[in-house]
Amino acid sequence: MRVLIACEYSGRVRSAFRELGHDAWSCDLLPSEDNSPFHIVGDVLPLLSEGWDLMVAHPPCTYLAVSGLHWNGRAPGRAEKTEEALEFVRALMGATIDRIAVENPVSCISTRIRKPDQVIQPWWFGEDASKKTCLWLKNLPLLAPTNRLPGDDKTRRANQTPSGQNKLGPSPDRWKERSRTYQGIADAMAARWGSDIGDLL
Repeated sequence: MRVLIACEYSGRVRSAFRELGHDAWSCDLLPSEDNSPFHIVGDVLPLLSEGWDLMVAHPPCTYLAVSGLHWNGRAPGRAEKTEEALEFVRALMGATIDRIAVENPVSCISTRIRKPDQVIQPWWFGEDASKKTCLWLKNLPLLAPTNRLPGDDKTRRANQTPSGQNKLGPSPDRWKERSRTYQGIADAMAARWGSDIGDLL
């Protein structure tokens, strides 16, 4: 399949699909961390009509995540940035691509566009981490857990403080560190959505 991984600079999801033999490309405003020749630096919107079979999109969550929406009434211009971010998500979801997955943390996409089809956790896929992640799917099956670790959503994971907060302290790159797709999830996406999924829908 021709696979577009939108808004990904880490290359993890793109590499997972390429390892299974797919013609997968990533696109982001940032260069790829792995210096891959299969990464396009720039705006992804002009690429949406270039004949992809599948797109996995990770739109930036800065102005979408529920955790930051309280700033919209305090910081001038921030509410407008949320509206712009929602328009970007609508453009991704409305792309003329047969199979689409949009991934984001808990965000206003759920209330302003539609509820997610699935909510997953990294620890379902062998990652000792907690990060509630929503998936909006078009013509794709739900992700099946591949290596579910013991415990539940209340279990403290390696990326959490005792009070349940993320361990990463404030820094200029905190957003970047938190936005990388966990490898276990990337591998599960490629295995599930990169296979013959006709019987799974």
